[in-house]
Amino acid sequence: MGILSGLEGFGLGGLENIDIFGSDKKEEKKPEQKAEAVPELTESDLIFAKNFKCPCCDKEFKSKTVKIGKAKLIGTDLDLRPKYEIVDSLKYDVILCPHCGYAAMARFFQYITGPQAKLVRVNISQAFKNVEPKGDIYTYEEAIERYKLALANAIVKRAKSSEKAYLCLKLAWVIRGSGEALDEKLPDFDARLKQCKAEEDELLKNALDGFLAARQSETFPMCGMDESTVDYLIAVLSMRFGQMEVAAKLVSGILTSPNANKRMKDKARTLKEVMVEQLRGKK
Repeated sequence: MGILSGLEGFGLGGLENIDIFGSDKKEEKKPEQKAEAVPELTESDLIFAKNFKCPCCDKEFKSKTVKIGKAKLIGTDLDLRPKYEIVDSLKYDVILCPHCGYAAMARFFQYITGPQAKLVRVNISQAFKNVEPKGDIYTYEEAIERYKLALANAIVKRAKSSEKAYLCLKLAWVIRGSGEALDEKLPDFDARLKQCKAEEDELLKNALDGFLAARQSETFPMCGMDESTVDYLIAVLSMRFGQMEVAAKLVSGILTSPNANKRMKDKARTLKEVMVEQLRGKK
């Protein structure tokens, strides 16, 4: 007879022979199953081919673009260049029609007037030869070529100064990214990096000139940016090229503006600190 005999009367006969201390015994550890390795995301995982219809020639085509919400922003440079994990989203911001050669940043692609389209067809389309991308992603070289074609289109169609300035700015950012991605083991690494920096400077100087011209002749918003954002960009670029008085005046204007948001005021304060440090270093 077991200690728990008699439980059958309660309908629990199955418990009569249960081991009193068995539940306290440590269970033998089962060998841990290795978690299945999660494949790391690559740039191609964040890219897809999106359908477009060219407003210049009315033909349909596909262009690679970044999946919304998939790329993780990890920070920005002083001049607002965004930096993402895994992918440089800037490489995919130009849409290029492979049929007629019309190219523009995504923000401007659909907005082309009849006279502008005619200028593109005459000056771009007649001589255009399409070059297909070599892989699933755009290389920096391919992205830079696309931006240059977009800039040529902007010049030909007589785009606003702000659009041309913004193109110069973003192309400079892409070239900066290409410099950062250079392999230091390349035999001509130093020369190539020096060339990247020279091209970036030239484009940023053009961006500064373009934004200054647009500031005098255009209304806001400008390329999707409000007045304080454009003034901040002009201030950063002015500081880069030694125009400290211009930069200081614009920063002061942002900090005292009732219309500037907290984000831009914070960035203006950071820029002011950078300017102070630079001036101290020159003494």
